[in-house]
Amino acid sequence: MALSRNNLQLRKNLGREDTATIEQQFKRLDDDIRKLKIDFGIYFVGGLKRPPHEARGRVEAQLKRLSDDRVLTFAQRYHLNGTVARFTSYRELWRRMFKQRGEEFM
Repeated sequence: MALSRNNLQLRKNLGREDTATIEQQFKRLDDDIRKLKIDFGIYFVGGLKRPPHEARGRVEAQLKRLSDDRVLTFAQRYHLNGTVARFTSYRELWRRMFKQRGEEFM
C-alpha cells in the first residue's frame, strides 16, 4: 500500500515538473520573440548590419518543437496558438518591411 502511494506521489510530481518545464519554455519563447522584435526594429532603423535571421530560425524551431508536443493541456495549447499568431504577424510585418526596402526575406 505504501509503495503504491509513493509511486502515485512520484507520478504527480513528475507531472508538475513537466508542466513547469513547459511553462518555462513558454516564458523563454515569449522573451525570445520580444528580443527578436527589438532586434528587427534595430536592423530596420540601421543599427545592425545584418538581419537577425539566425535568431528567427531558433524561435521558429522552438515553436515547431512545442507545437509537436502531444502532452500540452488545452490551456497550454491556447497559449501556444496565441504565441504562434503573434509571431506570424511579426514575421509578416518583417516580410513587408524587407519588400519595401527591396531586400529578400529569407
